[in-house]
Amino acid sequence: MKRKNITIILLLFTMLFSGCEDFLDTSSYTTKNSGNFPMTEEDALQLVTGIYNVYYYINYRCGYSYYMYANLAADERLGGGGQDDAPAQATDKLMYNNIDELSNFWSYSYQGISRANTAYSSVDRITDEDLRAQITGEILFLRAYFYFELTQLFGEVPLMTDVPQTVNDASEYPEPATIEDIYGFITMSLKKAIEVMPDEKWNNIQTGSGHATKWAAEALLARVYLFYTGFYDKNDLPLMDEESFTVSGSVSKDYVLTCLDDCVANSGHGLVSDYRSLWAYTNTLTKKDYEYVKNRNDIPDWVKDGENKEQVFSIKFSRFGSTSSRFANRYMVYFGVRDGGINYDNAFPLTRGYGWGPVNTNFYKEWQDVEPGDTIRRLGSVWNYETESVAGPQGYLETVMKYPDNGLELTGLWCKKWADRAYKTPGAGPGTDMWWHFTSSSEYYGDDSNDSKSGGTALDICLIRYSDVLLMRSELYGDPNMGLNEVRERAGLPPAAGDFTTALRNERRWELAFEGVRWGDMRRYGDDYCTSALEKQIGVTIYNLGNIESPKTMKPFGGGYTARYQATKGFFPIPQTEIDLSAGVLKQNEGWSGADAKYDSWGD
Repeated sequence: MKRKNITIILLLFTMLFSGCEDFLDTSSYTTKNSGNFPMTEEDALQLVTGIYNVYYYINYRCGYSYYMYANLAADERLGGGGQDDAPAQATDKLMYNNIDELSNFWSYSYQGISRANTAYSSVDRITDEDLRAQITGEILFLRAYFYFELTQLFGEVPLMTDVPQTVNDASEYPEPATIEDIYGFITMSLKKAIEVMPDEKWNNIQTGSGHATKWAAEALLARVYLFYTGFYDKNDLPLMDEESFTVSGSVSKDYVLTCLDDCVANSGHGLVSDYRSLWAYTNTLTKKDYEYVKNRNDIPDWVKDGENKEQVFSIKFSRFGSTSSRFANRYMVYFGVRDGGINYDNAFPLTRGYGWGPVNTNFYKEWQDVEPGDTIRRLGSVWNYETESVAGPQGYLETVMKYPDNGLELTGLWCKKWADRAYKTPGAGPGTDMWWHFTSSSEYYGDDSNDSKSGGTALDICLIRYSDVLLMRSELYGDPNMGLNEVRERAGLPPAAGDFTTALRNERRWELAFEGVRWGDMRRYGDDYCTSALEKQIGVTIYNLGNIESPKTMKPFGGGYTARYQATKGFFPIPQTEIDLSAGVLKQNEGWSGADAKYDSWGD
């Protein structure tokens, strides 16, 4: 039976044979088609840039990205936001506010996949062998990343392995593939990317800074392996054959370890000397006034994006261009301090935002109890109103939180890895200092325009850090000396002791906190581990709607975290618009049809 499919197949078919002129592209493709493009190196770079731009756009619309969902669903953060931010609160509770919230993520992910398939079918026209190998690997890496995020969010999804050749091919909505086939396709893509990409150091890539590398593909393969084997209780990754598109082999732990060993030995990546210099509050402008790092000669300055050897793969952002076309980092806005007449002195160096993802107090306390000596990472990752507000705890509540619409589920703890950083310039008198995004300074990426707009920051989001490579390597070897202890040493901690599994899992919690990794880890550790971690959000003291005199405690919704996770296994709802378009080919994921799945508001 032939079925209409506007967002997946017809979108691809139109793009391939009619050209692309939407805002995701860096230039017009109107006169270019699959028969004459690419022909030059510039064409080839333009082709792969079009794929990256889809991924950047997904993350520009970050309220509905995998990275945002992974941050909010994990136990590190609550939902937060205000009364108009029900999607954030719903995601945290494994519920939905709008069944189509992820429709843009779905359609743009498939647009990225279709662009990758189109580019891959044409890449042989590139005559420069080294460039062809690099771009081939980047295309395969990006295609694998799109699918890995899709399948983690939705489970079984349609698998598009090539470019449709006829209109009839483009009019049939594809059946969801099996999990084995999806992961077999991801594995095939990453394995080939690893095999073809040049062995150049991370900062000597022909296509330029910020592009995927062989080392990023090796690291992503390890992450895929750990999730698939853990969550689905398997020993190996399935491997699809590129000719038949059937699973006919597998990738073992030994192969993955060979890749991680290669990354460690040959990539040029490494740990920066101080954990705090990974995060932008140590930039030279903010550092002048931020008490936590002010006059601290023992804390190196922030290592700029593009110069940081610890960044294996990042989402590149820019503050330039018009509001509609710039790829500014809006995660900083979403995770910024909830406004309401904020006195910047009392939340410095964080800047204002929507207040999504306030830190779970129980997560912070457990970190302190389990690893009391881990002050470099704990204080370097979390802004705590009790110790960092200039006005003190009560002053912070009075000057920042005491406003009728100043948010829900606020704890006074904020992630300072990603919340935007300001710097101060003297005003004309008391209380007249000004706060600007530090990236607007020419000392960094700007033109001294003193940008204070919430969408203007250019900071990159690192999706894979080298410390994660070391921790995955240690986990797969079952040996703390294969990476874990090196990470601990950088944090000023002694070698790991006691049960290795517990030590490794905790190390990943603290080292990679708020970086979008914890949600996948929780799920792959098993249902009991995941639900136990989620339940620790219940009972946390929170401030709702500026009522600081009568704080509330976090309560269960939709039957509670355990019930919601057991019903959904951590998958989110397929957009209803896609189910309708498929005319029955797609089925809604389990756990999303009943009344317990719908979140409307916090209530009393």
